Amino acid sequence: MDLNALNAVAEAMVAPGKGILAADESTGTIKKRFDAIGVENTEENRRDYRELMFRAAEGMKYVSGVILYDETIWQDAADGTPLVDLITAAGSIPGIKVDKGVTPLPGFPGETITEGLDGLGARLAAYYERGARFAKWRAVIDIADGIPTQGAIKANAHALARYAGLCQANQIVPIVEPEILMDGAHDIARCDEVTRAVLKSVFAELAEMRVALEGIVLKPNMVICGKKCANRASVDEVARRTIEVLKATVPAAVPGIAYLSGGQSDEEATAHLDAMNRIGGFPWKMTFSYGRALQAAPQKAWAGKRENVAAAQAAFAHRARMNGLASLGQWAEDMEKVAA
Repeated sequence: MDLNALNAVAEAMVAPGKGILAADESTGTIKKRFDAIGVENTEENRRDYRELMFRAAEGMKYVSGVILYDETIWQDAADGTPLVDLITAAGSIPGIKVDKGVTPLPGFPGETITEGLDGLGARLAAYYERGARFAKWRAVIDIADGIPTQGAIKANAHALARYAGLCQANQIVPIVEPEILMDGAHDIARCDEVTRAVLKSVFAELAEMRVALEGIVLKPNMVICGKKCANRASVDEVARRTIEVLKATVPAAVPGIAYLSGGQSDEEATAHLDAMNRIGGFPWKMTFSYGRALQAAPQKAWAGKRENVAAAQAAFAHRARMNGLASLGQWAEDMEKVAA
C-alpha cells in the first residue's frame, strides 16, 4: 500500500470548492428516477443521461470525483470514448460503488447488512485497471422502535472496515459510508444519539482492521430529524449538532468528510453544508457527495430528449456550483434565484 498516493487521491476528492457526484444508482433505482420523468429505462438512455453530465464542462468544474455503477464504468460514450475517460478529461477522478446492496440481518428484525465482500479484492483490481481510484460501500442503519441494535451497528461497521482494508490493499481510496436513514419520525436528538454510536463503532472497527485513516474519505449523514418528525430542526441546529457529533467521533487524521444528502431537497442539502462550513473550527475539509440533490433538476430538464441536453447541463452546472460554494461557506439563498 502506497499511503502517500492514497492520501493524495483522498485530498483531491475533498479539494476546496469541489465535491463528489454520486452517479452510482443501480438499474432499479434509476428506473424510479426515469419513471418520474417519463423516460424508458434502457442501457442507452442510462448512458446518454450520465454522458450529458460528464460532458457538462461548466458543472464538472465543481466535481472532484464521480461514483459510478458497475454498468457505467464499463460503458463507452456515444462516440466510443470510455465514460471514465470523459470524467478524467474533465479533471475529475473516477470511482466505483462496490457493495451489492442490503439484505435482512438474521436474528435482527427490521435491520440489514450490506453484502459484497466475497470476491471484492479481484473486482477492485479490475476496477483499478479500468481507471477507478476510489470506491464506495454504503451501510444502512434505520431508526425505529427498538432499533438500531448494537449488534447490527457492529456488524455493519465491521463490514465497512473489511471493505476499506481491501480497497487500500488494492490502492483504491475507500469512501466509508454509514448512513442513518431519515425516513422515520425520530427527532434530531435521536439522530444525534444514533449517529454518535454508529461513528464510534465504525472507527473502532477501522482501527481493528488496520485501515489507514489518512487514505479514506468519510461519507456520513447529517444529524437531522426524520422526514415524518413534526418538529423540524433549523438549518443552524442541523449544522451545529452535526459538527459536534463529528468532532466527538471522527479522528483528525481523516482528510475530509463528504456528506450524503439522504433525501433532503436540493436547496436544503446545500444550505446545511454551507452553514457547517460557515461555523468552521473542525480539522477536516467538509464537502458534498450528492446524488439526488445534484441530479433532480437536470433529470427534469432533460426528460430523455436530445434537444434538452443543453438545458439539463445548465441545471446540473447550477446545482454543482451552488454546492461548490457551500463547501466554502460562500453560498447564499438569493443565488438560487439566479437562472441556471
